[in-house]
Amino acid sequence: MRGKQQPQTEMFSYIPLEKRIREDHPLRSMRKIVDDVLESMNKDFDAMYSYTGRPSIPPEMLIKTLFLQVLYGIRSEFQVLEQLNYNLLYRWFVGLSPDDKIWDETVFTKNRDRLFSGYIVERFFDEVIKKAEDSDLMSSDHFSVDGTLVESWASLKSLKKKEGEEERKDDGDPGNPSVDFKGEKRSNKTHESTTDPEAKIYTKSKGTAAKLCYMGHALMENRNGLVARATVTEAGYYGEHDAAIEMIDDLGTRNRKTLGADKHYDNDEFCKKLRERNVTPHVAINIHSRKHNSAIDGRTTNQPGYAVSIRKRKRIEEIFGWMKQYSIMRRPHFRGRKRIESVFCFSACVYNVLRISNLTSSMA
Repeated sequence: MRGKQQPQTEMFSYIPLEKRIREDHPLRSMRKIVDDVLESMNKDFDAMYSYTGRPSIPPEMLIKTLFLQVLYGIRSEFQVLEQLNYNLLYRWFVGLSPDDKIWDETVFTKNRDRLFSGYIVERFFDEVIKKAEDSDLMSSDHFSVDGTLVESWASLKSLKKKEGEEERKDDGDPGNPSVDFKGEKRSNKTHESTTDPEAKIYTKSKGTAAKLCYMGHALMENRNGLVARATVTEAGYYGEHDAAIEMIDDLGTRNRKTLGADKHYDNDEFCKKLRERNVTPHVAINIHSRKHNSAIDGRTTNQPGYAVSIRKRKRIEEIFGWMKQYSIMRRPHFRGRKRIESVFCFSACVYNVLRISNLTSSMA
């Protein structure tokens, strides 16, 4: 029998949000992890906010909204707030009732910027790592490192010659000017973006177009592929080496470690610094592009652990692939290295929560 439409919509609903979400929904376990982490940060939130004045957006709700934005790859704040307005699953995750008013976009972005300009992202990252360590999901001995380019939210048309250089002419259109770069050599020494001055012109490989970008770095533990450390630097050839040393130093030198990496890290100075820090470099040999011998010799490559590290290190590409393909890091809508770093580290946190949720669910 054909069902009939009901033109009159229901005025009230008596089904609570908790009942609308199925018991095995993946967001349930992720919300439990996030809630535990945010509860441990309660004192940090108290220190950030005044005890007087008008109440702001609760930081717990703000972080959980940003968590959804990164998890589902929602490109803008306007879109995530629009989703939050009618998506009951999102409202349940954030902690809003069906009738709660959604925040204004300007208020939301200002509160987000204040939250991300401090140490909250770093604390959130550390607490997520502690959660993984408490569940015995992280290795303390074996790691991998790599870097990836994060495209800046700035066009090559925004490049202008620095002070003292002859200015290039365009058609005068302030919105989308027609610019003729023919016969002009552009480099970071002579040109700078007016939209995002901290972004650098760079490409990681021959045959690919140079773009305005930053360089994101991740240090992965090899047991379950969780991000142990993350940072963002200016794009540059030795940026990956310097960031890797900085992240290793942040781990401490209490016990001997191994560090897997690709051919770009086959560098005498870099491997020397690792050994000084009680870290064995398990770096892929790059004899084809080196004028001299590799920084790695048979004493390292003959060890069975070397082959394991070389195989495991490729999993770090899964992290970058998820960030760019499914999340918002392919070309984040932010400018400036500090803001890009905050979003990059927060995206690594979301990836870790997703991994922890999957790993703990499979163990249950």
